[in-house]
Amino acid sequence: MAGRIDARLKELGIVLPKAAAPVANYVPWVVTGSLVYISGQGPMGPNGPEFRGKLGRDLEVEEGKKAARLTALNVIAQLREALGGDLDRVTRVVKLLGFVNSTPEFNQQPAVINGASDVLVEIFGEAGRHARSAVSAPSLPIDIAVEIEAIFEVS
Repeated sequence: MAGRIDARLKELGIVLPKAAAPVANYVPWVVTGSLVYISGQGPMGPNGPEFRGKLGRDLEVEEGKKAARLTALNVIAQLREALGGDLDRVTRVVKLLGFVNSTPEFNQQPAVINGASDVLVEIFGEAGRHARSAVSAPSLPIDIAVEIEAIFEVS
């Protein structure tokens, strides 16, 4: 039987991607106590990265927001794995750390990471509101536009 969050995803027309395997020597998530830490995720689609390049040079803010949204869905896919498929266990999105691959002059990192924040609130409602940092990075792995890590509280 589908849970409340699965029903919400269906209502929103969101299909979570398959959780990506780690690309280096780390684990994709760690559960400790009532917290789940999700390692940095990128905007991976079914055929690999969907948004590459720097904001302020190769990509516009709206493309960056789409990259952040897709990245947040990859974060949730990892979370679903960590919770054995039961996203109803999420009691709070605690914190996001968003990195934006951008030029030194680009200063709209918060607007880009809003793509992730917005979809978390759409999915989890009030429990999706979170603390956040949105920072520039001079480069990100495989030239992805955005990388996001997250912390969730669960029951």
